Amino acid sequence: EGNRLFRNGQFADALDKYSRAIAGCTDAGIDSPEDLAILYSNRAACYLKDGNSADCIQDCTKALELQPFSLKPLLRRAMAYESLERYRKAYVDYKTVLQIDVSVQAAHDAIHRITKLLIEQDGPDWREKIPEIPLVPLSAQQHRREEPPSEEVAQARAARAAEQAGMYLRLPPAVTGPQKRVSMAEKMVSARKAEVRFSALKQEGNECVKKGLYQEALGKYSECLALKPEECAVYTNRALCYLKLERFAEAEQDCDSALKLEPSNKKAFYRRALAYKGLQDYLACSSDLQEVLRLDPNVQEAERELEEVTVLLRQSLAEGLPDKQRRTVPIKEVDGSDEETDTPNGPGPDATENHRPTPRPTDAYEFSQALNAARSRSDVAACGELLRSVPPETLPLFASSTLDADTLSFIFRALDEQLLQEEPDLVYQHLSHLHAAERFSVVRMLLGKEEQQRAAQLFEGLSAARGTAFTATDVKNLANKYI
Repeated sequence: EGNRLFRNGQFADALDKYSRAIAGCTDAGIDSPEDLAILYSNRAACYLKDGNSADCIQDCTKALELQPFSLKPLLRRAMAYESLERYRKAYVDYKTVLQIDVSVQAAHDAIHRITKLLIEQDGPDWREKIPEIPLVPLSAQQHRREEPPSEEVAQARAARAAEQAGMYLRLPPAVTGPQKRVSMAEKMVSARKAEVRFSALKQEGNECVKKGLYQEALGKYSECLALKPEECAVYTNRALCYLKLERFAEAEQDCDSALKLEPSNKKAFYRRALAYKGLQDYLACSSDLQEVLRLDPNVQEAERELEEVTVLLRQSLAEGLPDKQRRTVPIKEVDGSDEETDTPNGPGPDATENHRPTPRPTDAYEFSQALNAARSRSDVAACGELLRSVPPETLPLFASSTLDADTLSFIFRALDEQLLQEEPDLVYQHLSHLHAAERFSVVRMLLGKEEQQRAAQLFEGLSAARGTAFTATDVKNLANKYI
């Protein structure tokens, strides 16, 4: 009776029936945890419909205590958590649902939605704040118990189910005519056939991949996308086929499509990195591999690829670096000479004054000119004065165009030798902004052992310095971005 009331939309009456049934089972001492779990789950559905998320969560939890890893109470509790904006707990329950039944589209959609909210709420380390996701035993996983039915059998089942469903469709009076019922039933059958066809094609594609038949698999996945163009997993699967066939540009496009649907899909990042590698875009490849490791530090394949592509990136940068430096570093004659400084009647400025970049740079071009000039003379004092002259928040923009491993090491040296002792707060502020420069992560990766030791020395000195703008913990956290 409660089920009938629920189907008719009489949720309050249905809730009362379920409550009486629960009380009756409890008072009678009936030992039927499965039935009691269903009653709690059904009452939770009533609470959810009425917007009572707190009681819904309570009943779902009781149902799960009686029947662990039961799909419906898990899904309903996830929805209740989400409505209360308890996104971390909702994420855990939705993920558990997908372990039980990977075909629950509502859970997939919710995970995609909640992931964006958690990234906005908790930043790039949002995964670290998620509670532990329980491991669902194989016995509770619905889609691993038996082989999927053949396409013909599944279509026949779908047609029968659609015909039966048409008998119970609750339509408004204006659409209760037989023709409209038939039309709706036909649409349901058509949609179900498309779903079955999609599943069959995807399975066939997967089997082709296992056998190394990548061209055939590619065709199957393309047919899948014609039916469901927003299926992320199919894009990453087809990208794998393109990679195996060395069609790297098309692999990149499929990974782009996958990442539009799921911005944190590490498989899409990894396969796009391989596509970039095939296209010899080592910088983009390195960036994607680092993103994979940020999402999951335990992906050993990404670590190995990153080591290999780092070597390739260094080689490519080394080949192009000398010409670029010759074009961007101006050779200027400094006014005056060593002999003139000894002239009694010429009390000019001292040696360090001659190298100070004046006036203060107003844009990235002027900054790069001054920095390159100081580097060409190995004039650490001039670099120190240059860094004193620019506001720390402008350093990422000013330094981006000239930043490479040698330049970064030169800046470390100037900060250490020229600014640290007297102006530790300024050093901290510069370092707090510098890592935001374009290409910084790649440049940091290219630092050699000597440059890394120089960076470590700088942060050791900064940690020991007495500044008012930072603590030792702040320095330690900042050092992690450099070392």
